[in-house]
Formats: sequence, structure tokens, C-alpha cells
Amino acid sequence: MTGTAQETRSRRNRLEGLDLARFLAFVGMVIVNFKIAMGAEGGSGPLALLTGALEGRAAATFVVLAGIGLGLASAKGMDQTISVTIKRAVFLLVIGLLNMTIFDADILHYYAFYFLFGVLLLPLNNRALFAVLIGLNVAFTIMILTLNYDAGWNWDDYTYAGFWTPTGFIRNLFFNGWHPVIPWLGFLLFGIILSRVSLSERAMVAKLIIGGAIAFALAEGLSAALTGPFAAIDPELAALVTTDPIPPMPLYMLAGIGAASMAIGLCLLVSDQLAAIGLLRLLVPAGRQTLTLYIAHILVGLGTLEALGMLGGQTVAQAVVASLLFCMAATIYAFLWSRWFKRGPVEALMRKLAG
Repeated sequence: MTGTAQETRSRRNRLEGLDLARFLAFVGMVIVNFKIAMGAEGGSGPLALLTGALEGRAAATFVVLAGIGLGLASAKGMDQTISVTIKRAVFLLVIGLLNMTIFDADILHYYAFYFLFGVLLLPLNNRALFAVLIGLNVAFTIMILTLNYDAGWNWDDYTYAGFWTPTGFIRNLFFNGWHPVIPWLGFLLFGIILSRVSLSERAMVAKLIIGGAIAFALAEGLSAALTGPFAAIDPELAALVTTDPIPPMPLYMLAGIGAASMAIGLCLLVSDQLAAIGLLRLLVPAGRQTLTLYIAHILVGLGTLEALGMLGGQTVAQAVVASLLFCMAATIYAFLWSRWFKRGPVEALMRKLAG
């Protein structure tokens, strides 16, 4: 193989690293959702610490990757990108609202609005996108200081009253839902910014990993340093410096961006090595079918746990084992499906209906 051919193959492997990152983000989301559904929250020890660290970070990585995909697609032509994105947003909204009838923590209907706002902001340059990202965090901070973040919530069982009313839907969508547009749209915008740099170059990948580690450490360090003083003034003020996903304060957003940068960078970095041993081609199909697998983890995964009477009262270890078993089955399914079909069933349906 010539040097040019090797370089081309290496770049393709590294960009397939984005599919690997998408797969790993999906695994993280499954662990988080299974853990919550199985009532395995709390606890102590390394496993509880690790699964707790995934909360909000795996989903944030997913949204950043969606922004990278949207940004890369725009390079093929803005007019077509806008048209297709709007139609796909409508598709995701319908699927997401249907999913909400059985799974209250659905993220797909939020994605619909991330894409709608994201495609409108695509013409902005990187500096302007960063300004919007910062503005979203400032806006959310003002909102949480002036509005009632607990409105609609029953935190004992994570139910949300009034979601299907106009007021409740808008409040949940933009302010106090699981993944509110303000400020979560910022993750998508950060992904668009990343799509405009050379992710196939090792030097850029190294900057992504190092920068992500610094951002993550800075966010966690500031949170740890400020929580005590803020709590001494007023216990409720401690929420302003949390890196927990609820509520999604600025330090959480910084930590989420840092974690996503590290995860994406590391996947890009190891893609050549994983391709060399044949592992990348086994995992990439699952990374390309995450919409199908996301729905499957609710209908099949959580449905099976419900049938087995395992929703509630389980341990963290049981939740992790159940998650990994489902993800193994999903990976095998996706690999076999890809042998005969180019796209997953839900991805193919979306393409047929939305282009």
C-alpha cells in the first residue's frame, strides 16, 4: 500500500472514530437510564462513582456528535442541509413525543429543536457560535434565579405534571426538562464548531483531548472550591456551582464539553489501532444505528427488565450488568444487520420520509 493510500485509510479510520464515540456515548446513556429505571441510584464505591460520572456526560457527548454531523453535512450545501434537517427534526419530534408516552426521559423531541435552532445558526462563524453558547448559559442562570425550577416536577418519582399542556411543554422544553434547549443547545453548537477543524489530524486530536481535560478539571475544581462558600451563604446557592446535569448550570456545561472533547478525541486517537485488530468494524455499525438502538433500549431493554420485575430496588452492579448485556446484544445485532442493509431500520425510515 502506498503512503498516500495509507494516509487516506488512516484518515477514514479516524473519522470512523466519530462512530465509535457515538457508540460509546450510547453505552453510557444506556447505563444511566437503566440505573435510574432499576432504582439503583445512590450507593458508594468505584462503580457508583463511575456510573454517576456518566450522568449528563454521555448524553452531552451525543449532542456534540450530532453537532459535528450537522456541521459536516452543511459542507455539502446549505440549502439541502436546511431542508433535510427541518424534515428530520419533524420526524424526531413525532418519534420523541410517541416515546414520551412510555419513557418520560426521552431526548429525541429535544433533539428536534436542537436541530431546528442549530440549522438556523449554521451560517454564523465560530466566534458568533461561541457567543451564542455563552449567551445560553447566561440566560439559563438568569432564568433559574427568577423562575421556579421545580415547577411541574415530582422529584420523588421523576414525574412531570402538565407536560402535555402548552405551558408545561414549553417550560419543560426550554427551561426545566431533562435536556432543556436552554442551555443544552450549546452542546450542539460546540459540535458545529468542532466540525470546522481538521479532526483527521493528530495534532488537532491531541489539542481536543488536552483542552477537554483542562476544561473538565477546571469545572470540577471550581465546583468543589465554590460549593462550600456558596452553601454557607444559602444552601440553595450551591446549586449555582454544581456540575450535576440537573440543573444544567454553566460549570456543568463546561464539564460536559470537556468530557465530550476527551471522549471524541480519544476515540479518534485509537481508531487506527482498533481498525488494525479488526475491532473498529465490529463497533462502527452500532455507532451508525444509534437512533434504532436508542428506541430499542427502551422498548426491548427496559421492557425486558419490566417483565422480569427488575424496575426498582436493584443495585448499581445489577444495573451495569444489565446495561452491558443489552449493549452486547445491540452490537451483535447492528453488525449482523449491516451485513445486508446500509442503515438501521429507523434510520432508513427517517431517510425515506425526510430525505
